[in-house]
Amino acid sequence: MTHVIFGGAGFIGSNLAGRLHSSGQRCIVFDDMSLGSQNNINFLDDADVVLGDINNGSDIEKLTSKLETSNAKDIKVWHLAANSDIVRGVNDSKVDFVKTFLTTQSILRFMQKNNFTKLYFSSTSAVYGDKGESLIAETSENLHPISNYGAYKLASEAIISAAREDFLDDVVIFRFPNVVGTPATHGVILDFIRKLQITPDELVVLGDGSQQKSYIHVKDLITAMLLCASKDHNERLPIFNIGNIDEGTTVRQIAESVVRHVSPDALIKYGSEPRGWKGDIPKFYYDVSKMRNLGWSPRYTSHQAVSKTISEILNNDEN
Repeated sequence: MTHVIFGGAGFIGSNLAGRLHSSGQRCIVFDDMSLGSQNNINFLDDADVVLGDINNGSDIEKLTSKLETSNAKDIKVWHLAANSDIVRGVNDSKVDFVKTFLTTQSILRFMQKNNFTKLYFSSTSAVYGDKGESLIAETSENLHPISNYGAYKLASEAIISAAREDFLDDVVIFRFPNVVGTPATHGVILDFIRKLQITPDELVVLGDGSQQKSYIHVKDLITAMLLCASKDHNERLPIFNIGNIDEGTTVRQIAESVVRHVSPDALIKYGSEPRGWKGDIPKFYYDVSKMRNLGWSPRYTSHQAVSKTISEILNNDEN
């Protein structure tokens, strides 16, 4: 089996590639390195790394040439390429249109042209919109995203659904929550650490700190993804929430933990609103019973995942 990983040099993609590579499976990574890094995938041979823009036909052809001798039935495509900076996407809607939606369209064209029929897509909890404190299951109705990122991920799910009717034989859609771990490229933990490294006397937090969300460590996420991909599903379009089984962690708890590790005397300054920025969803609670019915359970709680990530980032900074 050959695994083609779009966005494979990024945070989640490189962890997936590393897990597959360590099990002896071939991985080909395609990435434009806008958020990814060659350092994240140094375990791969240069021949299995393609640098390029997914929306550029000539760059895609470079990938196609590496797969000419492969049996199409033995190709699994993992689509992890997207704009992961939600705030940037709120400020400029074109970012998510190009990086989050058009990438999906381009990958589907690439797959159809080459008769590749197995697709595994990283979607997001942001497709649900703000459900308050309701428990969110995959069957939840009235999906109304409040960020461009969530909107274009939902649009991507829609065109994948259409492709499933046309040429895709095997599809799984993963709806991620907040994923933490290394190599971190963004996110609240890295943001707090970087802020304190610049201004060790204070930490300015967007929002009042009451935001409460589920956090899952990337190692647990990869285990769940690979389990889903290994199963036969009776559904036409299998969708799985992947998240923790606890009530999550607040931004206040994360801020206090980062301060303890980085700059114990720093003063934390909170905002006045529960929402950190436009498009932010202050609280959400995932129903992950469908995922757990497959036999999966996260190794780390939200608190443990956050604490582990703080240590990992700081250890990487020292090396």
